[in-house]
Amino acid sequence: MSVQTLLLDFSVDPARVGDESGQKTVFGQLETILKEYVPNLILAADIKIDGGSLKLLTGKKGTTVSVRMFDRGLVTVNIEYYKEDTEEPLISFKSARVLEGQLKKYITFIKSQAYAPIKRCLFSRYYPTSDERLLEYDIDGVLFDEQSPFQRVQIVHSKSLGNMLVLDDLQNISEADLVYTETLMQRGRENYEGKEIVILGGGDGALLFELLKEKPKFVWMLEIDETVMRACDTHLRSICGDVLERRKGTNYEIIVEDCMVTVNKFIKENKKVDYIFGDLTDIPISESACGELWEFMITILHSAFQILKPTGKFMTHGNGATSRKSLELYEQELEKLKPPVRFTKSKAFVPSFLEDWIFYQISFKSTDNGDA
Repeated sequence: MSVQTLLLDFSVDPARVGDESGQKTVFGQLETILKEYVPNLILAADIKIDGGSLKLLTGKKGTTVSVRMFDRGLVTVNIEYYKEDTEEPLISFKSARVLEGQLKKYITFIKSQAYAPIKRCLFSRYYPTSDERLLEYDIDGVLFDEQSPFQRVQIVHSKSLGNMLVLDDLQNISEADLVYTETLMQRGRENYEGKEIVILGGGDGALLFELLKEKPKFVWMLEIDETVMRACDTHLRSICGDVLERRKGTNYEIIVEDCMVTVNKFIKENKKVDYIFGDLTDIPISESACGELWEFMITILHSAFQILKPTGKFMTHGNGATSRKSLELYEQELEKLKPPVRFTKSKAFVPSFLEDWIFYQISFKSTDNGDA
């Protein structure tokens, strides 16, 4: 079940809707055609507002239609109705396009646009890109939904992506996203055999599961949220195997706590490792590198390089390739690190993100070849 919302936008000569009389005429033409698509449609409210007017209509089965008239030459029509899963839509996208064509022809609008219906239900089908564009997913069910002490944890099912982890209404990883993990770890380019590795975060278990295939000496995974691991262990076994169930093996251990507790312990012990993976939050979207999230990321960077061997690498995901400002800010912070570091970048299209994603490989600058 869902509430279906159809949106139609029109532009018209501003002179035609510049006053109350003109708006009344255009609305009358709109109403005539709308009644052909929405049975029993009647005008419920006519409100004069600054810059135009708002007309509210109601129809069959509680359908509502709002018509917003802007005196600058814009008219918007929003049609909303309730639909059970087994019911045929009152107005489909196809019929909305026909309606758009009739309105444009009959009223001689300059331009028009009909949008596919937004399906608003008790679970989200819509998630944003990194630069906050709205994407619709073919989600047909929720398998897990629980509020942990840290975040809302959901596992949803997508017809094309399989099961997908969603944290605080942001898509994280799906069963179709092996490319994400392989790009993060630079599979085929980095040699993890016999190496000591720390994963900061990584609660879905996918990175740990894939790293263990590379025969490392030991991997510490530091994850704070028990709920994430429980959800993924139940519903995302295809990407994490049984590592989240066992929690400890001959060459790995999952430690459930704030990752900085173990990192600070390693710093105190002067422990050095070969690789550190930052599998925590994405680079924040902001105009400047300030605020709580930026402070957290910068703290992680400074601390991580204190437990890296001189030949070690810090591997992390960044953000969407279209979020250029946030990536530039992150790189500016990398340039401030002492001792100085160098970095390379990789890009991969991640299916569940529906966009290209940037990954970083960061290491100490060598003084042997003349680098500063």
